[in-house]
Amino acid sequence: MTTILEIKNLNVSMDGKELLHDVNLNVARGARHLLRGHNGSGKSTLVATIAGDPMYTVTAGQIILDGRDVTGENATTRALMGIFLGAQNVPEIPGLTVLSFLKHSIAAHTHFNTGKDLSMGEFLTRLESVRAQLDIPKEWLNRCINVGFSGGERKRLMLLRLMLTAPRLAILDEPDSGADAATKKQIADVITQMPDTTFLFISHQDDFTAAVHPTQTTTLRAGSVVIE
Repeated sequence: MTTILEIKNLNVSMDGKELLHDVNLNVARGARHLLRGHNGSGKSTLVATIAGDPMYTVTAGQIILDGRDVTGENATTRALMGIFLGAQNVPEIPGLTVLSFLKHSIAAHTHFNTGKDLSMGEFLTRLESVRAQLDIPKEWLNRCINVGFSGGERKRLMLLRLMLTAPRLAILDEPDSGADAATKKQIADVITQMPDTTFLFISHQDDFTAAVHPTQTTTLRAGSVVIE
């Protein structure tokens, strides 16, 4: 099985403090790769760094996606190249509706990958198909991003964006946190039913992990990979 993501000797700091030390990680294409470790072990730092969060500084090492070194690319470029981040805490964005956000996001991905513009008709057809699959109420689309949404509802909106973008690599930072049992099952079902997307996910919940059936596991401790 080929590797889609390769992390080589990665060192990461924030405000002069080193948070990750010589991290090496290979994620196989099509994997459901569990990243585990106690709170403060560096899991969220690692996934945010892979996605290009500017809060973190790579002081050494490489991040390679599908054979291309993306260490110097910004978060937008990495997203367009197929890295999706489902963060734990997504901020509320008053004034920006879910519908508008999704339209601009999918249009940008379409243009980047095909060089073509996305018509409103094509977008709405794709949106309606995925919305119906996830049983998301239509009225949610006209609400502002995360404003007034519960934790579980925010997770379902994350799934909507995930399925619409169909990324090469989806990084999910505790997608089960704040979700009820039905939503956790829905998230696990989506992960296992997207074979063309590779998943790197963090979870502390054994029931959710068991439902996803990880194909690979990596453990972090104090900013380093535990050799098992």
